[in-house]
Amino acid sequence: MISLLRVIIKNASDMPIYEQIKEQLKEAIMSDEIKEGDMLPSIRQLAADLKVSVITTTRAYSELEQEGYIINVQGKGCYVAPKDSDLIREQLLRKIENGFGSVINAAQTAKLSREELIKIFEFILEGNEYE
Repeated sequence: MISLLRVIIKNASDMPIYEQIKEQLKEAIMSDEIKEGDMLPSIRQLAADLKVSVITTTRAYSELEQEGYIINVQGKGCYVAPKDSDLIREQLLRKIENGFGSVINAAQTAKLSREELIKIFEFILEGNEYE
């Protein structure tokens, strides 16, 4: 089964087009929007759908394969690779670290104390029933 992908290219973005494609596919894989074993559109088909160069989609797929997200089966196509729990955990940890970095920067700009920031964090954790 070929997965239907919703990839949105933003020409005004500072991020290169291949990277926009790669990041959106990674997010779709991580969120189970596309699942292990799902077949992805061919490089040529994705390029045609997105109205971008085949070179662009080739680079996105190549990097996804190098990072372990997809498998290219010669003559058959590209498929979502089995999820490696260490890979997923590492990606999620990186996302959490980036989020905390943004929060800390905002807290510093707002001149919040460490204690105030911790209280806000604890309040949000309680509201989300996180254990």
